[in-house]
Amino acid sequence: MEQAEFANRVSSYIAEKTGAPRVDVLRLERLPGGASRETWGVEVRIATNGEQKSQSLILRRDPPGLHLPGQRWQEFELLRLAHEAGVPVPRVYWCESDPSYLGAAFLIMERVEGETIPRRLLRDEAYREARRALPQQLARALAAIHAMNWRGTPLEQLPMPPENQPASLFELDRFEQLYRGLSPDPHPVFELAFRWLRHHAEREERRTLVHGDFRLGNVICGPEGLRAVLDWELAHVGDPLEDIGWLCVRSWRFGHDDLPVGGLAKREEFYTAYEEASGWKIDRRRARYWELLGNLKWGVITILQLRGYLDGDGTNVERASLGRRTAEVELELLCGMKGEYS
Repeated sequence: MEQAEFANRVSSYIAEKTGAPRVDVLRLERLPGGASRETWGVEVRIATNGEQKSQSLILRRDPPGLHLPGQRWQEFELLRLAHEAGVPVPRVYWCESDPSYLGAAFLIMERVEGETIPRRLLRDEAYREARRALPQQLARALAAIHAMNWRGTPLEQLPMPPENQPASLFELDRFEQLYRGLSPDPHPVFELAFRWLRHHAEREERRTLVHGDFRLGNVICGPEGLRAVLDWELAHVGDPLEDIGWLCVRSWRFGHDDLPVGGLAKREEFYTAYEEASGWKIDRRRARYWELLGNLKWGVITILQLRGYLDGDGTNVERASLGRRTAEVELELLCGMKGEYS
């Protein structure tokens, strides 16, 4: 639909939900990013009781024709419960599965201003203080996520391992199935890594909510540090060490390899901060296991991105560039299995 019509529909929807006699869309812009969904910045002015209030919102819409209302409600409930639990997240307002409003399901939430690009956060002078604060802030946010009560809530519908299967084997099964379905060129290092990780798998000490993609690039920061945790699409129930290991995957360091935790801190600094926030002792050996498993998962994703480029999406240079990073992951896996972590 044309942007003017889109704006009118957004205005009508918010007026219907708030009961306001008038809602004006002051600004509507398509934001970059969002591989799976459109992201729009919306500035509205809501008139109620003789007063006018301006509000900045984010609208995330499924591609027209895609109908996955269950996933949208799941994300809505995740964000709602995370906000109630004290996790820094945007406040969610409405989740709509009826496509008659905007042509597809969508979410409307608070807009949190700030920076999301990791290289800027790790480089720019404006974020010097943020870099000092972020290890502690990220640890506290992750501890709050892992403390969220998922039992007896809509979050029980999230993916989770069977009771008799360790979470690590559940993740390995998922990604090995992806890997085998890609019909890739031979990758002996990946074959070895799957075997090594299966051989060393252990049952988790506890099961919690897991964010699933907790790293720089999926958080909003200001000069003072963390403002909001984003991108909950991969949330599930599993081993909390999965999030800790994923944050330490080499690709999320953006060249700052001497600081394994997102290019921000040494592992021990982050581990200690998490322990203080959560009251739970991290098994260093198992955390490194999950870091290695995270690298393997990322390696499978690089192949998946390359296949997408080669099999038809030949205009997406980002996919091609990610596909070239498979060799970096293979080196990291070899070092990890040998015990030579840096």
